[in-house]
Amino acid sequence: MLRKKECVAMLLAGGQGSRLYELTSNIAKPAVAFGAKYRIIDFPLSNCINSGIDTVGVLTQYQPLVLNEYIGNGQPWDLDRTFGGVHILSPYEAKKDTSWYKGTANAIYQNIRFMKMYDPEYVLILSGDHIYKMDYDKMLAAHKAANAACTIACMQVPMKEASRFGILNTNKDGTIYEFEEKPAAPKSDLASMGIYIFTAEKLFKYLELDDKDPKSEKDFGKNVLPAMLNAGEKMYSYRFDGYWKDVGTISSLWEANMDLLGVVPNFELSDRDRVMCSRSPLAPPAFIEGEVINSIVATGGEIEGTVINSVVGTNCIIEKGAEVIDSVLMGNITVKAGAKINYSIIDEDVCIGEKAIIGAARSEAVKVESKTNGIAVLGRGISVKKGGKIPAGEIADKDV
Repeated sequence: MLRKKECVAMLLAGGQGSRLYELTSNIAKPAVAFGAKYRIIDFPLSNCINSGIDTVGVLTQYQPLVLNEYIGNGQPWDLDRTFGGVHILSPYEAKKDTSWYKGTANAIYQNIRFMKMYDPEYVLILSGDHIYKMDYDKMLAAHKAANAACTIACMQVPMKEASRFGILNTNKDGTIYEFEEKPAAPKSDLASMGIYIFTAEKLFKYLELDDKDPKSEKDFGKNVLPAMLNAGEKMYSYRFDGYWKDVGTISSLWEANMDLLGVVPNFELSDRDRVMCSRSPLAPPAFIEGEVINSIVATGGEIEGTVINSVVGTNCIIEKGAEVIDSVLMGNITVKAGAKINYSIIDEDVCIGEKAIIGAARSEAVKVESKTNGIAVLGRGISVKKGGKIPAGEIADKDV
């Protein structure tokens, strides 16, 4: 009996994430911690299983070790299947036509045999660096109803920001007549979310054509999607009105964490109907003897100091007299007595010495000219000595 899957997902998770600076110097962007007990890749993986898609290829390339270990056999997301499940897909060497992934389209093309192994009717293409909850099954139903070759998820953005995105120009019925990749003068405010559903036969055809084009940049937005439109294929837009955030910069990552504190409506990760899954470590509830105001504190660790408007990850210790304000602590962090942390993002396995000062009050920090909008950033595994200081907007990549 021939076994097949109606839809397989291909998750692009190999990007360097250079605009996150020290946070991605040793790990891939999708492996960056988020929201006290998650990593960014938890979102598309959880969306897949909640949408009935149980076959996911995760395409890795840049610094994949932490990401590969985190995904493991896929059990936390119910993706440990005997037929299907989650598969790590790294570039590999063959007799011909293989190399490092040259672009988003080339990465998918190099894994065309993986997709064909499941003989799917549809292929879902995802990015591994966005924070959102979405029903892909509803998008697939819309794709079928439209009898489209490709459906692109999109959402409205402010016109002043539209030039940062791939922009869809559509007819009243939702069909796309033009796709512009980051246009200088956008005609529409409908931005592509980088989420595509293809009828598999069409995807394979245009990937093969793109691979043969020596002038192509091997990119979906720049090459494959425009080629399909030029060939007269039916392209359909699917509007999404929920929470979605591209956390590709320090400031956007900080903002998305702060959004969890209740500022943004309809951004709730504890929805029992569509559970957000993660491989968070098993630990007892945090011991809290200090003051915690409008903050999230994950399991493990001890809070004896003050935490205000912050997101604190697993197994963090904040000693008596220490203060953490408007900050994101990613996990396994010790903040010694008397230390003060303001408007900062601190990566995992960091130790902050007694009376150290990290960052500055947000009202003052935002006035500082920096690559991080004034947010102080500490890289993974470093330590700050007693009385050490890291100014607002600074990025620390070694012991201070």
